[in-house]
Amino acid sequence: MKSQREHLMPSDAAQRQGARAVVCYPVDTLPRPDMAALRAAREGWQRVTAHTVPPREGLCWTVPAGHFFRIVSVGGAQVGDLNLWSAHDLRERFYSGKTRALHGTHLSTGDRMWSTFPWLRPMATVTDDTLDWYGFDADGGSVHDVIGTRCDPYTHHLLSGGGQYHHCCHSNLSRALAQHTGLPLPEAEAQVHDVLNVFMCTGFTRDTGQYFMKASPVRPGDHLELFAEIDLIAGLSACPGGDCSSEHSSDAARCHPLRVEVYRPGQAPAGWRPAQPSGYDRSHGVGLNPPA
Repeated sequence: MKSQREHLMPSDAAQRQGARAVVCYPVDTLPRPDMAALRAAREGWQRVTAHTVPPREGLCWTVPAGHFFRIVSVGGAQVGDLNLWSAHDLRERFYSGKTRALHGTHLSTGDRMWSTFPWLRPMATVTDDTLDWYGFDADGGSVHDVIGTRCDPYTHHLLSGGGQYHHCCHSNLSRALAQHTGLPLPEAEAQVHDVLNVFMCTGFTRDTGQYFMKASPVRPGDHLELFAEIDLIAGLSACPGGDCSSEHSSDAARCHPLRVEVYRPGQAPAGWRPAQPSGYDRSHGVGLNPPA
């Protein structure tokens, strides 16, 4: 007996499936960061702040434009969920979907974290990644993804049959932003958004296309380093999944802290200036003459 898929298959199925793949957003004209200037700016830098994000908790901190910040593994393998906001307007925040469309599913050195419309500008540039060697493994997994959302208590409640868990990354980031800004918790929660999954090893299964995670290759001393292209509020959750080798959103996984370090360069990178908002006029065609 034919399967439902075979029953519905048209005679030209192979021809349709064989259509040429076209990259949606060719990036040949995308402005490139000057990595040599960014690396040179590290010389003589000074660490100005350092914070520890406790296991299963979140923390927010500020990063002035032109400063570097590092997320560092300490104690043991641990992944973290990173949110970014403009320090001057929380409506401008990290846009994981557009970042994924421009740079792919996982980020590394030279890639950028882009902001939401109408700004659409680089918020931070990845300047050093000690896990860059990992690449893509045999399962199609890689690190630092922009495909997952963040573990959250709503999905946990849905899939656990009603369980209540309050230290998912969404909750951790909500509490951290509320504490940092003084916003009421419901208002802070509304600003929490899809993340960069720092150190997390993820991909999609080849048979069903499901999002998977596997043990992170991160080890103490590894770091992800970024350069702030605008004034930022950053938020990081030390995920309750630990190294994400087994499960999320529980107290069963072994978890470790993450360290955050902010560095001020001796001088700004040569030729650098803070990223400017998109030059699109925002008219969306209203009041314009229709095309001929």
